[in-house]
Amino acid sequence: MNHQALRPIEVLLVEDSPSDANLTIKGFLNAQIANNLHWVEDGESAMNYLPEQEEFTNVPRPDLILLDLNLPGMDGCEVLTEIKSDPNLKSIPVVIITTSTDEQDILRSYNLSANCYVTKPIDIYQFIQVVQLIKDFWLIAVKLPQK
Repeated sequence: MNHQALRPIEVLLVEDSPSDANLTIKGFLNAQIANNLHWVEDGESAMNYLPEQEEFTNVPRPDLILLDLNLPGMDGCEVLTEIKSDPNLKSIPVVIITTSTDEQDILRSYNLSANCYVTKPIDIYQFIQVVQLIKDFWLIAVKLPQK
């Protein structure tokens, strides 16, 4: 029995745009695999969620993190740096999902150990397709680490 069949996949979405978050949530709700998507709107909240601090006590550890780069306050690269430098968190795959097509952002994300970098399409239907591809790859094809 594989990891995905044992329990729902826990996904943490770190996204400040409510419309992008709603499209991502809808895409994951339509998944053919059990998953729980948790949404926080900024980097500080993500860094409180991950070690279960403040209002996030007893939340599940994510199996996958979807991280926007352009966040208010603590940006996505700062969040990625903290995740990948923490021995308790660094094994969690982090997918950068952002509007930036800047080569420096792409290179910096991979240098900070992002697991992949996805540019958000502006078109709503293409955006939903991208979310479906992320879901299919990371929740169905990939073997995620056990906790």
